[in-house]
Amino acid sequence: MNRTGVAEFLRARREALRPEDIGLVSGARRRTAGLRREEVAQAATMSTDYYTRLEQARGPQPSTQMLAALARALRLGIDERDYLFRLAGHAVPDRLGRADHVVPALQRVFARLDDTPALVISHLGETLLQNPLAAALLGDHAGARGWDRFEAWRWFTRPGDERRKYPAHDRERQSRAIVAGVRAAYGVLGPASTAGELVAELQRRSEEFRSLWERQEVAQRFADHKVLVHPELGEIEVDCQVLFTEDRAQALLVLTPQPRSAAEEKIRLLGVLGSQRFVSR
Repeated sequence: MNRTGVAEFLRARREALRPEDIGLVSGARRRTAGLRREEVAQAATMSTDYYTRLEQARGPQPSTQMLAALARALRLGIDERDYLFRLAGHAVPDRLGRADHVVPALQRVFARLDDTPALVISHLGETLLQNPLAAALLGDHAGARGWDRFEAWRWFTRPGDERRKYPAHDRERQSRAIVAGVRAAYGVLGPASTAGELVAELQRRSEEFRSLWERQEVAQRFADHKVLVHPELGEIEVDCQVLFTEDRAQALLVLTPQPRSAAEEKIRLLGVLGSQRFVSR
């Protein structure tokens, strides 16, 4: 690990950013050039002390997960991310096999969406980013670990938790759409990839998945209109707008209710109360 190189690179990238670049409000009396250390640490979900030690060239070698979080927090491009990995003494992530580095342009759009549910997912259905409203409506999956970050895994291995978010009459269609999306990613990435591992595990764990996989349906489908079910607020109707990256490896999903509708009021309630459960009185 090149500790001095890591420290200088992190410091330079932090000072090149502005609060509004990551969705923060810039105060009139701000003295720090660029972002504060604590702002980067918070965006990367690590302690300020840990990040400070990295910038002072006295921290331990960060894990690949930490480096990926720093790359997202500092809005690094792919080449910049790879450079940071090399400085830290790690192999560069496979650009084709992994899509967990959200491109800066998509992050900038995402950071400005705070009044409606929004999330960024990979072409394999891995949740990469969620705003608080999306987490309150769909569950916090960006903070999950391992296979639990993937929609297909949750849908077919924990159906009781995942499927209750959709009306009963829509679950069969959703099952087929999820499998078709996994097959589309599998076709791009191949069997020797995360997609191949996911398919193998799901075939082993779920008879329903095996049956649907045999249908050979291939598609990346995002319904224009969704009905989602919240455990206390009931059905919430939203329109789903999708923004893909140029290579279609990632997608920003924005869920918007009709103006002045009951769904809009329910989304507003989610914004006020967050992911805490509504208490029946």
